[in-house]
Amino acid sequence: MTIAKGRALVTGGAGFLGSHLCERLLSDGYSVICVDNYYSSTKENIAHLLDNPRFEVIRHDVTFPLYIEVDEIYHLACPASPIHYQRDPVQTTKTAVHGSINMLGLAKRTGAKILLTSTSEIYGDPLVHPQTEDYWGNVNPIGPRACYDEGKRAAETLFFDYHRQHNLKIKVVRLFNTYGPRMHPNDGRVVSNFVVSALTGKPITIYGEGRQTRSFCYVDDLINGLIAMMNSADEVTGPINLGNPGEFTIAELAAEVIKQTGVNPGIEYLPLPPDDPTRRQPDITRAKQTLGWEPTIELESGLAKTIEYFRGVLTN
Repeated sequence: MTIAKGRALVTGGAGFLGSHLCERLLSDGYSVICVDNYYSSTKENIAHLLDNPRFEVIRHDVTFPLYIEVDEIYHLACPASPIHYQRDPVQTTKTAVHGSINMLGLAKRTGAKILLTSTSEIYGDPLVHPQTEDYWGNVNPIGPRACYDEGKRAAETLFFDYHRQHNLKIKVVRLFNTYGPRMHPNDGRVVSNFVVSALTGKPITIYGEGRQTRSFCYVDDLINGLIAMMNSADEVTGPINLGNPGEFTIAELAAEVIKQTGVNPGIEYLPLPPDDPTRRQPDITRAKQTLGWEPTIELESGLAKTIEYFRGVLTN
């Protein structure tokens, strides 16, 4: 009989990152409560976990209070891709703000440690490169992406105010582009877009000339970072960047996808969307020094696993 380490709540637990985190926590011996409203996630992501007696699923919208007993809270709930968060921008802001207030209130009542997955999008279209945690960002507060960018910035504010005012044990990480199995095929993110386009023989869409850069972190590396952050000393509050500092242009990513899939469906160039960042690369010095964490999986090998996953999804 396995004795559980504790009770971990994962909001957004049926999403891409959340499902991998639930899986990892269960394997580490935790009892896991997965909370999700399935706005941008799917039950299929957690179907393989349902038979585990230490896994519980609650269908719930975090913009409403939740009354349970937990020891640790991983607060991931929020649509994270432009297609999803721009579909209902008011609800996106509510999820970021009201959802954080509700989860912080739960942590205050139960004495739980609480971790927020913030985002590199709080840096906006950065004027500093690479991005360090002390950079305050260059964000358009009234643009079409602001519901997510400013929502996460407000969530960070709430976390640190609860920490200062109520002595809450908080952890804040800023996630850079993450990819891997269980990404939604239609989530609008660049890796899934390119892979699905290639595998279905549709032209790969590049916005602008493809010179904008991104840094891609494989999901297993990212989950290791979340666990390391939660397990760090109480005085480590963050914010801490989690991402892979390897920087690639979008054109380079398209070329690698074409190479690995063995399909060249052609490339379609479209205008850049408003407020799309031109460069994105994390400075992970703080993560290395404070958490002893850095990614180990290169884009080539991570992309191969992701393509294998999407081949299975698209043929079923």
